[in-house]
Amino acid sequence: MVLYTPPSPATRVPVIDLGPAGSRDIEDRRDVAWEIHKACRDTGFFYVANHGIDPALIAAQLGWARRFFDLPLDDKLALHMSRSRSFAGYEPLAGQTLDTDSPPDLKESYYCGAELPDDHPYVVAGLRGYGGNQWPASLPGFREQMLAYYAAVRTLGDRLMGLLALSLELPEDFFAAMYAQPSGNVRLIHYPPQPADASFNQIGAGAHTDWGGLTLLLQDGTGGLEVQNAAGVWIAAPPIPGTFVINLGDLIQRWTNDLYRSNMHRVRNGNAAGRDRYSVPFFYSPDYHARIECLPTCRQADQPPLHPVCTAGEHLMEMFDRTYGRKAA
Repeated sequence: MVLYTPPSPATRVPVIDLGPAGSRDIEDRRDVAWEIHKACRDTGFFYVANHGIDPALIAAQLGWARRFFDLPLDDKLALHMSRSRSFAGYEPLAGQTLDTDSPPDLKESYYCGAELPDDHPYVVAGLRGYGGNQWPASLPGFREQMLAYYAAVRTLGDRLMGLLALSLELPEDFFAAMYAQPSGNVRLIHYPPQPADASFNQIGAGAHTDWGGLTLLLQDGTGGLEVQNAAGVWIAAPPIPGTFVINLGDLIQRWTNDLYRSNMHRVRNGNAAGRDRYSVPFFYSPDYHARIECLPTCRQADQPPLHPVCTAGEHLMEMFDRTYGRKAA
């Protein structure tokens, strides 16, 4: 049984070395899981180093993101996410409002996910995050890069979910069945330099929590990501070469009965050099129908379940409708 203690007000986001997590010795993997456990309780954010993804693939991903956003606006609008049943595709500048009390976010983005055949039951049902993608015809090689990157970060996501299970005193494969047909998408994001005439509290990405399971974030060297600690203070999560930033989404917090934190974060692209910022989050969530209820090691007599049972899909659809101000198909 996992014991509850109050989170500590962190002054930085910790860096966790995943190298020992590749050991055949379960105790080595448990040592890494314990570091993850501490980070998940205090900030819900941590960096991972020695993650095993080819640096050339990572560099190429950021390069292709820049190429995509350099396309003419009409070419990007031809891929508008509203044209896709699974909402894959392009989202224009100020198309999303993550902080519902603030103006729209100053970013544009592009979503893509795993490609399933048209006769797959989830595709037939029109479930968001499942199905085909919209690819720019003028960027040969773009599709191949996106799918190769998706496969790499999905593998890393599975490793992290195994470590997360160990961190909660569960079998290492506890989450595997719930991720057999996951909901996951790669999102390319472009944050233009902050305009001088931006509305009050209009920034790159307003303060929000992520909705799903894990987020694996690749960021360029510009900076701007900030995380709220347990004392309500915003701390920077600057780029660290060779790492990903990992954070927990709402479903992990629900699963763990609020032991682990789906933490508030934001992006302020106010760098003095006025550079564009590019980032690539991978949102890795369970199967649409996965049941989200208090985990057995997070139940205690004096700490009853804090959240009603739901499915992953129910929660994700509720948040999607809320942030976009419309009903998803």
